[in-house]
Amino acid sequence: MKTYHTVVLLTAATLWSGCAFGPRGMVLDPVGPSPSSVAENNGEGSLIVYTAYEVVGPGVGDYEHRRHYSDYKIDSEDGKLLQAVHNDVGTSLKEAARVKLPAGRYRVVANANGYGTVTVPVVVGSNRLTVVHLEGGASWPDMAADNQASAVRLPDGEIVGWRASAVSEHTP
Repeated sequence: MKTYHTVVLLTAATLWSGCAFGPRGMVLDPVGPSPSSVAENNGEGSLIVYTAYEVVGPGVGDYEHRRHYSDYKIDSEDGKLLQAVHNDVGTSLKEAARVKLPAGRYRVVANANGYGTVTVPVVVGSNRLTVVHLEGGASWPDMAADNQASAVRLPDGEIVGWRASAVSEHTP
């Protein structure tokens, strides 16, 4: 009986350590601004990331018991933390925070609905808006049927954003 308990404990410890120290989610293809996006930031670009909703129950003081987008991080292309984003604008509307950034390439590390932590390389263009949808169920009214190949998707087919192109970063 003692051997049985030892085997069970060792198996549980092995499985737990595999989950705790394994890779931190998937890395998606780069997302850039849509061809029609415009952000007026005097040469800077903007980034909006609709992350998976926070997993918290509504409570007293939670204005209007609304859902909150989970916070995320913006890293440099080489993985250094640039900014931790509190992804809540503090209004009663379901809005994610808009972050102004210099044109360039970044990595967003955020929670995606049904996938846990994912890394999304993003391209922010000068005077352009880059939008990333990780909350699931986003609609894309400006993505015509012939542009479906321009979409970055999660494994279940949900569209995350527009595929970054080589000209996205510098196009005004």
